[in-house]
Amino acid sequence: MLRGLQLLLKVGRPLGNNKLGFISQIDVRCMAGSTSPKGTGTGEKPESKSFGLSLFRGQISADQVFPFPEVLTSEQKQTLQELVDPCAKFFEEQNDALKNDSLEKVEDSSMQGLREMGAFGLQVPQELGGLGLTNTQYARLVEIVGAHDLGVGITLGAHQSIGFKGILLFGNKEQKEKYLPDLAAGNKIAAFCLTEPSSGSDASSIRTRAVPSDDGKYYILNGSKIWISNGGLADVFTVFAQCPVKDDKTGEVKDKVTAFIVERGFGGVTNGPPEKKMGIKASNTAEVYYEDVKIPAENVLGGLGNGFKVAMNILNNGRFGMAAALSGTMKYCIKKAVDHASNRTQFGKKIESFGAIQEKIARMTILQYVTESMAYMISANMDQGSTEFQIEAAISKIFASESAWYCADEAIQILGGMGYMKETGVERVLRDIRIFRIFEGTNDILRLFIALTGIQYAGSQLKELQKALSNPAANLGLLVGAGAKRAKRLVGMSTGNVSLSPYVHSDLASAGDKTAKAIDSFGQTVEDLLMKYNKRIIDEQFILKRLADAAIDIYGMVAVLSRASLSLNNKYISATHEATICNVWCSEAADRIKTNLTQATDPNAKKIFDSLAIISKEAVGAGGVFHRHVLGF
Repeated sequence: MLRGLQLLLKVGRPLGNNKLGFISQIDVRCMAGSTSPKGTGTGEKPESKSFGLSLFRGQISADQVFPFPEVLTSEQKQTLQELVDPCAKFFEEQNDALKNDSLEKVEDSSMQGLREMGAFGLQVPQELGGLGLTNTQYARLVEIVGAHDLGVGITLGAHQSIGFKGILLFGNKEQKEKYLPDLAAGNKIAAFCLTEPSSGSDASSIRTRAVPSDDGKYYILNGSKIWISNGGLADVFTVFAQCPVKDDKTGEVKDKVTAFIVERGFGGVTNGPPEKKMGIKASNTAEVYYEDVKIPAENVLGGLGNGFKVAMNILNNGRFGMAAALSGTMKYCIKKAVDHASNRTQFGKKIESFGAIQEKIARMTILQYVTESMAYMISANMDQGSTEFQIEAAISKIFASESAWYCADEAIQILGGMGYMKETGVERVLRDIRIFRIFEGTNDILRLFIALTGIQYAGSQLKELQKALSNPAANLGLLVGAGAKRAKRLVGMSTGNVSLSPYVHSDLASAGDKTAKAIDSFGQTVEDLLMKYNKRIIDEQFILKRLADAAIDIYGMVAVLSRASLSLNNKYISATHEATICNVWCSEAADRIKTNLTQATDPNAKKIFDSLAIISKEAVGAGGVFHRHVLGF
């Protein structure tokens, strides 16, 4: 015990130098569309049930991931089934995705069919005219939409996943009763208006402004928003604007972002022509202008000055839907590839028998399985009442959007020339899914968000140790425990704090061990980086990216371990197939994690990162390619 304490005091000396105060200074909220976890960065004891947050401490919080959460009651399953069949039939028989794409709008007949199905109010309470679905039920239906027409998916998602989601989450009784019935029925369309020419990933830099009228009855709104999905269709807008707010304690007036419910009927609301886009052409995207719009004071949403909180919670709550929709898209791509591979003959054999094709189909299948597992784990966590799923939601969005791109690209490759033809439908999917890596938080920004949010949480634990060191006698247990943990890590031993054996099926024991070791190594790496860089870690984006990529892989490992264990325990017909997927994924993910964590701490990798920065700066300085042409031109 004494040796452990001495080791902590020796190796962990930076703790005593008050160099971890930066934890409260890192603000990643505006980059990602989410709020930081409660207690993070305060030095208070923030104990979270979030697997994603606990991961950054090298710990496993099993509550949300093991066993795989099953939240639907028999009645909810029956309700869902009654919705799934007509939804699938509608997209197979009535909606024409290729025609929507060509028209660059959702056909009027399709819009009417969606209204009749109740598709515009899936999660609006029944007493307000909606279907009142849970997050898990919602995920299943958007999965069907994603498998057929992402242009329709964006129209629906921009309407309810973000467009009027703020009213659902933050609206008062009067606001909900006034707006939700018409929105749920599809009689009115909603849009979410945050992005501006000077405000993209940095959501806090918006310039649209709302000032109170002299009599205090209205706010006068001026400004514009760009790339607004449903911007040319919407009747109701959730708009974010800078607004003067008086501090009750100091009396000082400062501009703060405030959310407003704005109706086109207020006057002064106009929009530009539909944008010409690479994909999701059926979805209306337009710039929206606000000129002296008189907003009734009662249309402030979520409280004066709380717009940032409203916006970030809306985005955070909607991300799981992307993963669900794209898991459906990936199923479509796999079906197209399998149909072609099992019928196309080359060199006297069906191409499905060739190893190169088999690897493509297998990897597409694995990625779809991981994506689907993530989507339904997060939706179940939300239905169970979890409020801390920001890291997991960001992970699912990144993973789904990049995996869907891979699947669509490989499907086209398997189909060959047929895949490149418009009639096949896969080229449209490739164009449609490209936007998912950009909107509602670019994947690059979300990676920084994942890493920095997790580091904040891990740093708060180190601050507790910092406080404990000021009075060792009173905190001997805490210090000895931490010291022993560091001692084991220094000699290459596992801390023994991470084990998945109680949770995973025996057939997946090896995959479980790999995952446990990855979690332990991840926590050690985070701690080492905090010690080395302190507050400078926020500027080490090469390193943060690799931390995020490792976290994404680990969450994927846990999601498939949990799901495959459930299937094995219940002896589902596909259990062996799922176990094979799980073992392959965990084995390869473990290797990627090891590489990423090594690069995050290796001085030689840091030299390469520095060289990459130099190459980039020289290219930027030259306005493009800097190196001399090989022929001397």
